[in-house]
Amino acid sequence: MSEPLLTIVVPCYNEEEVLTESSKQLDQILIDLIEKQQISSKSKLLFVNDGSVDDTWKIIKELQKKPEFEGISFSRNFGHQNALLAGMTVANEYSDIIITIDADLQDDVACISEMVEKHKEGNDIVYAVRNDRKSDTIFKRKTAQFFYWMMKKMGVDLVPNHSDYRLLSKRAVSTLLQYHEENLFLRAIVPTLGYKSDKVYYKRKKRFAGTSHYPLRKMINFAVDGITSFTISPIRIIMYLGLLIMLLSGIGLCILVGTYFYLHTVSGWTSIMVSIFFFSGFQIVTVCMVGTYVGKTYIETKHRPQYVIEEKTFSATEVTGRSSHATMRYNESQKARKI
Repeated sequence: MSEPLLTIVVPCYNEEEVLTESSKQLDQILIDLIEKQQISSKSKLLFVNDGSVDDTWKIIKELQKKPEFEGISFSRNFGHQNALLAGMTVANEYSDIIITIDADLQDDVACISEMVEKHKEGNDIVYAVRNDRKSDTIFKRKTAQFFYWMMKKMGVDLVPNHSDYRLLSKRAVSTLLQYHEENLFLRAIVPTLGYKSDKVYYKRKKRFAGTSHYPLRKMINFAVDGITSFTISPIRIIMYLGLLIMLLSGIGLCILVGTYFYLHTVSGWTSIMVSIFFFSGFQIVTVCMVGTYVGKTYIETKHRPQYVIEEKTFSATEVTGRSSHATMRYNESQKARKI
């Protein structure tokens, strides 16, 4: 089996503080893999600028002076999942395998070598999975555990403690790109591909620099999108909850009637007002949940583009035309090691 051409896709949104270091570490990983003859010397790093408002794209353009670095830039911010999709779409035409990883260096880049080995063993998908969450706050750990538990109960096939750090073969990406969904939730889509898969485990690090782009509000929205994109279980739960409330209301009515005839009661409006507020809130939640699904259906029917690429440097000509430069980089690294 010849060495596969690897493209590492890195979505970037306001990553100017960390991008120089992450590009350096990922580039070194490519050099090491080329030296070990695990991947082709034509392998690349592809940075996807997701509408950053800082100097992220400027740094990417500086990196592109080296032949192993490529970049694409969105016309505006389209979101992390769309940045991953765009990177895989652009790279898949020229790559044998694609690895996606965030730029913040929280995911252990050393796992890439093991992921490539797992692919050579015949796996089309290799998930990088966290073996602990000690770097997270207690609140984040508990909410993450609850999220994975809830998704499993709702029948959504997720790999626990796996984010978007994974390897996909060419045919796995080609199959993934047949999923024309506006509401992307790749963590749940990838397991549905059905190809042979394996896992590697790593310890997640603290963010190298900058601040997290996933505050509580975004995490909640991400969880809601994940649930509503893959299951209608929330609607069923509301239906069962409604039936339960109706049953309890019937029992309560019987108790109130019995109390009225056999016990002395003081008439008042408290119980009526409590009931009105309770059922009003329940109806609002129900309508909002159903509206979420209707809204998603409405968005899907528009068939708008998931992203707009303003600039792109990755092309077939550059991949083949720069192979000599990649070989030179490999030879230079060997000379440096001998010295």
